[in-house]
Amino acid sequence: MPLSHVFIVYLISVLIVFLPSFGIAKMFQKAGVEQWKAYIPFYNTWVMQDLAKRPKHWVFWQFIPVVGWFITPGIFIEFVKLFGRFTLGEHTLAALFAPFYFPYLGYSAKVKYVGPEGARKYQKKGWREWVDAAIFAIVAATLIRTFVFEAYTIPSGSMEKTLLINDFLFVSKFAYGPRIPNTPLSIPFIHNYIPGSSRKSYSEAIKIPYIRWFQSPIKRGDVVVFNFPAGDTVINHPAFQSQTPYYDVKRVVATQPNHPEYLTYKYALEHPEEFPLAVHPPDKSDNYIKRCVGVAGDWIQVKENMVWANGTAEPQPPKSLVHYMVISNVPRLDAEVLKEEYDVDFYKDVMEGGQPGVYIMNLTEQAKEKMLANGLARKIEPAPNVDDSQVFPYDTLHKWSRNNFGPIWIPKKGEKLKLTPENYSIYERAIRVYEKNQFEMLGGKFILNGREVSEYQFKMDYYWMMGDNRQGSQDSRYWGFVPEDRIVGKASIIWFSWDGGPRWNRLFKAVK
Repeated sequence: MPLSHVFIVYLISVLIVFLPSFGIAKMFQKAGVEQWKAYIPFYNTWVMQDLAKRPKHWVFWQFIPVVGWFITPGIFIEFVKLFGRFTLGEHTLAALFAPFYFPYLGYSAKVKYVGPEGARKYQKKGWREWVDAAIFAIVAATLIRTFVFEAYTIPSGSMEKTLLINDFLFVSKFAYGPRIPNTPLSIPFIHNYIPGSSRKSYSEAIKIPYIRWFQSPIKRGDVVVFNFPAGDTVINHPAFQSQTPYYDVKRVVATQPNHPEYLTYKYALEHPEEFPLAVHPPDKSDNYIKRCVGVAGDWIQVKENMVWANGTAEPQPPKSLVHYMVISNVPRLDAEVLKEEYDVDFYKDVMEGGQPGVYIMNLTEQAKEKMLANGLARKIEPAPNVDDSQVFPYDTLHKWSRNNFGPIWIPKKGEKLKLTPENYSIYERAIRVYEKNQFEMLGGKFILNGREVSEYQFKMDYYWMMGDNRQGSQDSRYWGFVPEDRIVGKASIIWFSWDGGPRWNRLFKAVK
């Protein structure tokens, strides 16, 4: 954690306890305490706890990063009780608006000091007990969700068979270091839209730059949850959002008039009143989950659907799905046997191969070897795939496809890239959008923030993410790099799974 981040965290802590000091001084005077004690940050809260006869260790909790920001308002609430302030509204003012509320209490002749004896005479109503407990639970859960772990549900089959639809995961925030929210003003437990509406669940009135504490590197092979980079701008309509990204819609309309959705996409772009845009900050684009196959500084290439990192073939994930052509030894496949013995869903993973006894199957490496060993299949070989050529960076220079992609260099913080017309389309978005520069190529020259340059030094690390279901995943092959400020956490454990009923064999299973 850089010293600059530590300084910012504790500067905020100091301001929280210092800004109300002008009101606290007059309140101390009413309580018979010297006014100067109000102007010493944290000593003033020690005095408050002493007057209220409350535990002094609360004062030290204020020094816990971020957590302390929530402890100080609790001390303020206990303090105003000494002045006969007991209502929910008064406690809200003390917790959230102390710099304005405390001067009123200090200078108002109507407000008297009643002391801890007077405060103890007040009895909370039952509904207040419930409200206070609910507020505490929300604050505690928000802190845990932000800094420790977060629950996540698998929405699609892009990670099968490693992760299945309706697997419920815990995502560790500590694995790579907790990230401070860019948009702290948001409705608790709601990501980017208010349920049942298209209204955003957060406000951008306060924006915090990217900060990550106790940062640890992502390892090649980790299963990572991140904010979808191309989801920073989406068409705010159920038919689009992240499943049909805005940039894909624009690209189709600009270059593919024969695309089956061309007219629909064109209509959406031409009618913003029906299909408005939503622009999200980095921490509020939709969450995706993929496997990291390339880390900052790597050279990545996909050859015949196999991933190569720095010239070495990477092992397939143990549950990764690959299309195979299977020549069967039996006249008819049994759906129950396929499911129980090979974990193959007959109605989803099996297609006719055009000849009797020939099938196209989605298989894991384990299922493939078992079929050959048990004699179910006479021969298994890679299936002839329809290779998608509409992939990142969507230009005419790079003749890449889904199954044969790259090689491509993944940007690394502090490393310099020599800019060329050939790599401009690959790195332009990272330089311009993710690293917040004005960047363009004019007449073969590169203009960065108003001046001509020939190279660029990256400010962040980047990663290359791919789904284990290699032929059924919207991943980095389609939208490029994932910057470090989009990283949410590491998928750690499946705590529940559901498919018409609990999948008992997946409960509390570690994600590998």
